Amino acid sequence: MSVQNRVESGCAAINSATFPEWVPTGARLYLSHTANGLSLRTLARNAGCHASTVLRQVRRFENRRDDPLVDDALTRLDRVMRQSAPKTSIMENADMAKPAPSSFETAAPVCTTDDLLHLLANLERPGSQLIVAPEMPKAVIMRDGPDGRAERLAVFDRAMAEMLALKDWIICRREGRVLSYILSPEGQAALRDYNDDKQPGARRARYGTVETPVAVLARRRDKSGQPFLVPELVQSADRLREDFVMAQLDALDPMPADRLVRAMTERNLPGPNIAPPGTRAARRRVLGALQDLGPGLSDMVLRVCCHLEGVESAEQAMGWSARSGKIVLRIGLQRLKLHYDRLGADEMLIG
Repeated sequence: MSVQNRVESGCAAINSATFPEWVPTGARLYLSHTANGLSLRTLARNAGCHASTVLRQVRRFENRRDDPLVDDALTRLDRVMRQSAPKTSIMENADMAKPAPSSFETAAPVCTTDDLLHLLANLERPGSQLIVAPEMPKAVIMRDGPDGRAERLAVFDRAMAEMLALKDWIICRREGRVLSYILSPEGQAALRDYNDDKQPGARRARYGTVETPVAVLARRRDKSGQPFLVPELVQSADRLREDFVMAQLDALDPMPADRLVRAMTERNLPGPNIAPPGTRAARRRVLGALQDLGPGLSDMVLRVCCHLEGVESAEQAMGWSARSGKIVLRIGLQRLKLHYDRLGADEMLIG
């Protein structure tokens, strides 16, 4: 089981009755910490994971507030949490962070994950984009029609656009007075799972969760019966992936590690390359990790951990012999863990 899945399954104490189903686990941890005052150690104890894992989730959502829709969604939820929280100085019990479910109706329209996925399907059509502006109470999904005219596919409450952004199912492509969003890789994965669930006999999957190649490999056993990848190595892979997404590098076309390192070093990434402070910090962390890994190791780790490419596919693309990739990946993750160990606690602090 991956670190993310362990956090999700372990957070039932603060997830089941406190938040609407569309609020992702990381946001629940973030709000329980910032709005209800639960300590990171308390949240980690409830989740059955290390405090640093919770801290990375909290830090990730703090940095994601650079996105206006994410910031508005968290502000709405934060207001409800603070208004309904008991008046105590320090809240160390997860049961105390439980506003009445009806109180969230003031923060967002009543809807389910299925409602959001049905809405998200419009963005899967070629040329579609979600348009929203600060003064607009509604959001609209538009696409260019065959005759060149703009075609309106859906109009809905702005709050539902905020939900899509909070779940990381859409990504901002154009900033300014009018914001433009497109479908993100996480949104595409959520739609695939949703469509699979509608097929008879299909394996039911959680919305928006994708089992990574590292998680699959971690289930394998070596000849002695030990896991091929220990949990600490899986956690290191998850940490790099989190920074990679936070750095907005997942939206770029995949490129070899040396090209990516050179582009980040020269600050010459494709696209507008207008990065807020949280994104720039994440890019520095990704750059440091790839530089420490060096040629070969960095390519395998980048492909499998960040681009979620299968080990066999990475072997073929790099011209390596069969079954060599997983050994190189394990060596790379061991090196990556040492890199994070050397960083210490300083790199884990928010802000």
